[in-house]
Amino acid sequence: MSDGRATEPPVTTTTTQGLQPGLTRRQISMMGLGGAIGAGLFVGSGQAISIAGPAVLVSYLVAGGIVVLVMAMLAEMVAARPSSGAFSSYAQKAMGRSAGSAVGWLYWIQLVVVIAAEATGAGAIVANWTPGMPGWVWVLIFVVALTAVNLFGVSNYGRFEFWFAAIKVVAIIAFLIVGVCAILGLIPGVAATGISNLVDNGGFAPNGITGIAGALLIVVFAFGGTEVVAIAAAESDDPARNIRRIVKEVLVRILVFYVGSIFVIVTVLPWNDPAIKDGPFSAVLETLNVPGVGLVMDLIVIIALLSAMNANIYGASRMAYSLGERGLAPLAATRASAKGVPFVAVLASVAFGFVTVGLNWAFPDVILPALLNVVGSTLLVIWTATAVSQIILRRRADRAHEQMPMRMWGFPWLSWLCVVLLVAVFALAMTDQTARTQLLLTLGLTAALVLIARATRRTARPGIVRE
Repeated sequence: MSDGRATEPPVTTTTTQGLQPGLTRRQISMMGLGGAIGAGLFVGSGQAISIAGPAVLVSYLVAGGIVVLVMAMLAEMVAARPSSGAFSSYAQKAMGRSAGSAVGWLYWIQLVVVIAAEATGAGAIVANWTPGMPGWVWVLIFVVALTAVNLFGVSNYGRFEFWFAAIKVVAIIAFLIVGVCAILGLIPGVAATGISNLVDNGGFAPNGITGIAGALLIVVFAFGGTEVVAIAAAESDDPARNIRRIVKEVLVRILVFYVGSIFVIVTVLPWNDPAIKDGPFSAVLETLNVPGVGLVMDLIVIIALLSAMNANIYGASRMAYSLGERGLAPLAATRASAKGVPFVAVLASVAFGFVTVGLNWAFPDVILPALLNVVGSTLLVIWTATAVSQIILRRRADRAHEQMPMRMWGFPWLSWLCVVLLVAVFALAMTDQTARTQLLLTLGLTAALVLIARATRRTARPGIVRE
């Protein structure tokens, strides 16, 4: 994908012109959680369990391992060269202008579609409570409200997202406590479930390796959103120091929350219980006679969707800003307000969300599935580009005897292991008809973005470079 570094525009590697540091380490850490803990866990995990049974835990551990490696590699690059363009900037530095452009635009397109899908999902749930108000009205309200939050300034956005994510974290912790109590028989009137459900009903892996592999295709996308911390670190007071602690905190918490929650679900209930596929968390709580489960879970899912939507508006706008600054997007994307908000990039990133309002009015029953299918396999391409970029940049740094604030452990073996695992997921996706179609469309889009980048070279606005 490289077209040579001789013609590359300069890569911004600091808190870029116009943006102002305003995020704390705790806020960025919560952003990572808010971006990753969404409907993929609260709703989508049920489908994975129905495919793999209790062995879905293996699928989550494998997917979690990939995320740990990708984030560790990303943290090394962020510590050395903080940038609001994150993995797009690093792909450009490692493989050339076309690679950086393709990765950045692919990420932006992914988030723009996901923002619209999350607004649609939240609007559909609330519309069930308000028969007199159609779903498209709620979609409009959510898009307008979160656009406003992102235009008020990064510090205000950080506080808003912190509390959004905190609610989800508290909900998962409460679920884990209730679940463990049920397993141990500490809930009055409810018999101890024990761990027999892990091996009953066909065994731990009732569908064998095929089931584990099939669930992996679903599970791996549930971890998307953690990468936003790499973008947000550039707007913190000390990116190089913060990113090390942030990545560790986010990864440990996500693994505990994801694996812990799934363990509770497949232990408390038989994996083939029909209620799990529709809503695994609700199914467990209803079994334990927790009152008001339906309303509580609907509220949590809405908060999860809006929290992830909020984080994605932020991530998309900062990527658009970085692309503009590197000459890979219109220069207007770099315009920032006095508070350091790239308002043109924010508005461009939510524009499709407003289009979705009309689509929800015209096609209320088909728009959400269509949006989710469009997203496809972009995350796999972005993670692979990140891994390859880290290997290239780390080798360059080692040859130059460069002092780095943070070094990926086990290099190069763990970096290459990550690449091998990602290639295996690609190969696995090609064996599934739906996943294969999405993957081929994503690869086609990536190739088109590379060709467009080669055909639209222009001089970038110089950024501030801090090595």
